[in-house]
Formats: sequence, C-alpha cells, structure tokens
Amino acid sequence: MESEICSDEAVEPTVPEVTVPEVMGAPRGRPRQFCAETALAAALQVFWKRGYEGASMAELTEAMGITKPSLYACFGNKESLFCKALDLYERDKLAYVRSALEAPTAKAVAERFLRGALALQSGASDPRGCFGVISAVACANFAESIRAEVMARRVSSDRAIIERFHRGRTEGDFPESVTPEALAAYLSAVMQGMSVQAGSGASPQELEQLVQTTLALWPGR
Repeated sequence: MESEICSDEAVEPTVPEVTVPEVMGAPRGRPRQFCAETALAAALQVFWKRGYEGASMAELTEAMGITKPSLYACFGNKESLFCKALDLYERDKLAYVRSALEAPTAKAVAERFLRGALALQSGASDPRGCFGVISAVACANFAESIRAEVMARRVSSDRAIIERFHRGRTEGDFPESVTPEALAAYLSAVMQGMSVQAGSGASPQELEQLVQTTLALWPGR
C-alpha cells in the first residue's frame, strides 16, 4: 500500500553541503559550491511532476542548478537520487504520519492521516497528487531495482498502519468482524483516491467532503 501512508521510520537523506567541480576534466580552479539539500528539494519537485521515467537528466540538472558530473559526484546515479528524493518526501511532506500513528483510537488515526493528506493536497507550493501514490502506480514500468525500492516502502507503510489497527481492535476501537488488514486497505484506497482527485483538479472543499464522509462511515470509535 504505497500511498500517502508511509512508515514513521523514514530514513533522513544524507545530503551535506558539497563542493564539486562543475565540469569534469576542466582546468583546476576554485570549484563551485552548492547546497545539496536545496538541489535535492528541486529534484524532488521534478520527480513529483514527471515521475521517475519521465524525469530526464537534463531536466533534473537544470532544476537543481548543477551539471551532470556534479549530480553524480554528490548523489550517485539517477536511481540513487530518486531514492534520496523519496526519503526527503517522507521526512518533510509526511511529518504528520508519526502523530497519526500515535492517535488514541483507530478512528483518530484515520482522521489524522486524512487531514494530513488533505493539507498536503491543498498546498500551493507542491505539485498536486501524492508523490508516493504516483510512484506506486507507475512502478510497474520502473527498472527492477527501483520497483523493489518503491514496493519495499509500500510494505513498510502497510505494516505500520496494520499493526496500529491490530492494537485498536484489541482495545475495542472497531468491531471484531472488521479486520485490521481490510480497514488499512480501505483507508489507503480513500487516500489514494484523494491523491488522484487532487491531481485531476478537485478543490480542497471537495476533498474535505470526502474526508468528512469517510469519517462518518468509519466503523467504531
């Protein structure tokens, strides 16, 4: 379930400020400095808009303000850059996940996830739609290593929310007839739907109605 739900143990990308020559093989001189964190944030925006396959190296380096040799020196290849962008997305854009998993009831968990997703989808500074959902939907076309990375994150996300719902069922948050796995899949489907609708131009008000309806239909407390 690679949705907006992601593990609360996302790895923080290691992107120190670096100094690299701008042109491989160029005469030695004072190398140009750039902030790797800023460059990675720019790469995230490109991957978010274009997807892994659609993001060309030329577009990435232009957005990041560096040359291809600088990109390789700091981030490795395109695959490594994409994984670091996913780390950054989970760290900065999905900060609400930890709070959601710590909510007192299963329904409160769902509400925090839905509200966090709504806030992300309603932001003006980022592309519409969820980067995680976009990556998961398109991963069938990825190289095997990238597909494995995206799916591993999805499995980790599924496990975190299912474990929390198992605890919720033990505490009487919802009927025994509802399995934690099914409830987690339902929440994931709603959040994926919100991402798709946001990407298709749905307004924040329309997404808010979806959140309210989901919570009204939620089983238990």
